[in-house]
Amino acid sequence: MTPLDKPLRRELTIGEQAYTLTIDPTGLKLVQKGRRNGVEMRWADLVTGDATPVATPQAPSL
Repeated sequence: MTPLDKPLRRELTIGEQAYTLTIDPTGLKLVQKGRRNGVEMRWADLVTGDATPVATPQAPSL
């Protein structure tokens, strides 16, 4: 397996909106394209079962 040692970014479309998904060693972040804020989730929270997405300020609703 390849270690995840730097951010990996991919674009995806949900409905008609474009989003950027960033996966890095600390977790993942989903942001509407052209915006700065989005929804973040840490890997540690996923593993422990506390997988509640954290919305950054002014994040669009998903």
